[in-house]
Amino acid sequence: MASRLYEWLDSRLRLKPIGKTLLDEPIPGGASWNYVFGSATLFLFVLQAVTGMFLTMYYVPSTDHAYDTVQYIQHEVMFGWFVRGLHHWGASAIMLAIGLHMLQVFFDGAYKPPRELMWMVGIVLFLLMLGFGFTGYLLPWDQNAYWATQVGINMAGRVPIVGDLMVKVLRGGETLGALTLSRFFALHVLFLPSMIIFGIMLHLFILRRVGPAGPWDEKKAKEGSETFYPRQVYMDAVVMLGVFLIVATLAATIEFPLADKADPSDHSFVPVPEWYFLFYYQLLKYVHGPLEPFATWILPGLFFLMLFLLPFLDRNPQRRISRRPVTLGVGMVFLVIVFGLLGISLRDLYAVPKTDPSVIRGKELVVKFACKTCHRIHGEGAAIAPDLSFVADRRPDREWHLRHFRDPQSVSPGSFMPKLPLSDRQLNDLTSYVLTLKSGV
Repeated sequence: MASRLYEWLDSRLRLKPIGKTLLDEPIPGGASWNYVFGSATLFLFVLQAVTGMFLTMYYVPSTDHAYDTVQYIQHEVMFGWFVRGLHHWGASAIMLAIGLHMLQVFFDGAYKPPRELMWMVGIVLFLLMLGFGFTGYLLPWDQNAYWATQVGINMAGRVPIVGDLMVKVLRGGETLGALTLSRFFALHVLFLPSMIIFGIMLHLFILRRVGPAGPWDEKKAKEGSETFYPRQVYMDAVVMLGVFLIVATLAATIEFPLADKADPSDHSFVPVPEWYFLFYYQLLKYVHGPLEPFATWILPGLFFLMLFLLPFLDRNPQRRISRRPVTLGVGMVFLVIVFGLLGISLRDLYAVPKTDPSVIRGKELVVKFACKTCHRIHGEGAAIAPDLSFVADRRPDREWHLRHFRDPQSVSPGSFMPKLPLSDRQLNDLTSYVLTLKSGV
């Protein structure tokens, strides 16, 4: 049935020449697991696009509703937590895949003539993906998103001459608010995807025109070639499946909780950027005074300019690793610095105690159901009902609290506390929070 359908479509659309062009491209030296990172990156971009489309069905890009709609997606929409998890972990995976793809091209010397344009387009795509990460981070509109974006915009403002203009363009006004969120949403779902798709098409077009570079070992490359199908297609498919299973497992097992809703008046909040920006934030901690502009915009600008012009800066025609000591040495030093700063930042970050996501949700339920109109918690609220500030010292039994929230009369006869319309998950969340209300915490 499938073959008959293909023949019918081919008789009208002439699909076989397209398939031949896509699948019969020769790979110098044959198929290799070393070439799978580009396909993995493309697959993850498609995954981000698909999950992003589903998220936009519920998301509202306004300061009044953005945070609540993300909460609604996470807790109320069927499989919303899973789709959001795929999108979150997929964003990290795509940055990792891009990094590995760039390293493979760098170490193989595949940026050398005649593939300079393909490398340069790839660097532009890398910058656009960083833009994806930056614009998407604001959309949940929680404290971390708000203040991390504020830091990023302030850094852009330090660029001479165009800094003020960049800040106004990013903010959409004088302050970070509703116009900023709307603008970042438009960039994230309209402008950047359009530019990325065009860049990917251009990247693949150049690849088809100049062909794959093959291995850096010229002897191995001259031994023969192999078509893209079937072995390279098989390797790419295996890696795509493996990447999806890893991302899906992370989405299913590790929740990415929101911080409190964005509060522009809370200047004490210390934001944490995404992991792929952490090394840069760590670097800025060590640079103060006159050198601050150098680390803020001069150093990143020079880095990306040199990366963009690498094919012209590296005039050594050799691709063999042993013949490129200077270029590879500089690259290794850069990697050591980046991973060193990243390691220090992660060490400091994970040294800070974390709050259980269930406890955070339970605290939100206390606000949602206005529990403090009757109960006092650490000095806040009324004293109509028992003070809950240290209730876990008196009642450490989890089951007792679960029964109490399901039916207050069953454990406290005569209680005027009403039954709350809570799901099993909400009951557990509220209980988790109440059990943190004890002395010494």
